[in-house]
Parts: sequence; structure tokens; C-alpha cells
Amino acid sequence: MNESPKDQYNEARRSNSSSTSTTSVHVTALDGLVNVNSLFTIAVFVGLSLTTPNQRSLENRSACDAGNDVAKKLLVFEVVSFSFFLFSSLVAQGLKLAINLLNSKDVDEAFRAHISLKVLRFGMLGSAVGSVMGCLFLMLSMVNVIQIRLGMLSCGSKQTVHSVTALVVLVTSALVVYISTAVYAFLQ
Repeated sequence: MNESPKDQYNEARRSNSSSTSTTSVHVTALDGLVNVNSLFTIAVFVGLSLTTPNQRSLENRSACDAGNDVAKKLLVFEVVSFSFFLFSSLVAQGLKLAINLLNSKDVDEAFRAHISLKVLRFGMLGSAVGSVMGCLFLMLSMVNVIQIRLGMLSCGSKQTVHSVTALVVLVTSALVVYISTAVYAFLQ
């Protein structure tokens, strides 16, 4: 029994349905990663705007004022953080570009692309690692912002200690969840 071209086409569509949904999910995940990296990049530039030399802290004790070394660390951490976010975003955008260019070859299937799953998975893993490293350095830079604005941790200011503790606990917890789900998805 010969199948008509339409039946063959529908059969091919059904067999490719898993790759169709997979590619669509990957593009959505890459979009989300790029969007989050963009928000974090804004935070980097906000931190950079706070690097003014000889700034007095709100503690009103000169011993609690941050020195130039803290401002230098802030600047270095911000630049490294920006570099990781840019790396992550460019890798994600490169993967999206490859998927979209491969999709343009088959106009009948908008969400299907023949891309090496190994390349896709390692690219997504590299992008995720870049985001995690960017978050770590952004957290370190925010600790320095807090010390510049509220006073050094060594002064023992309650506001400084509480702010830094909340920042480190919440960001670390979020990164543990993010890393756990990324590793789980990578191994599946």
C-alpha cells in the first residue's frame, strides 16, 4: 500500500515532534537566560556608578569609611561580572542564531532545527556557568557597595552585617537551586 505524499509528510511530522518541542524549549530557555543576564548587567552599571573616591559612609565614623582598596575591588568585581554575563549572553545568542538559521531552511516547520544535541547541551552549560560566575562576582561587588555606603564590615555596623548576611544567604541559596536544576537538566 502506497502512502500519499501528504501521509508521508504527516508521519515525518509526528516522528519529529519530540525534536520540535525540544528545540522550542531550548530557544525559550536561551531567551530567558539572555533576559536575566541583561537585568544583571544593569546592576553592574549601577554598582559602577557608586565607585566614587573618598566617599563617606552613612556610619558617620571616619574609621568605618571604605578606602580606595575597597573601591578598586568593587571596580574589578564589576568588570569581571560584566565579562561573565557578556560571555553567557553571547554564547546563548550564538546558539539561538544557529537554531534560527537552521530553522530558516525548512519554512514548513517553524520550531524544528537539526542541531547537534551535544553542541546545544554544552553551549547551554557554558552559558549557565557564565551566568553563575557573573552572579558570584556581582555578589562580591555588592558586598563592597554595602561597605562603601553603610560602613566597613570590620566596624561591626548592624546594618552592614545584616545586609551582607541577607545578600550572601539569598544569592547563595538561589545559585544552589539554579545549579542543581541545571545539572539535573544536563544529565537527563
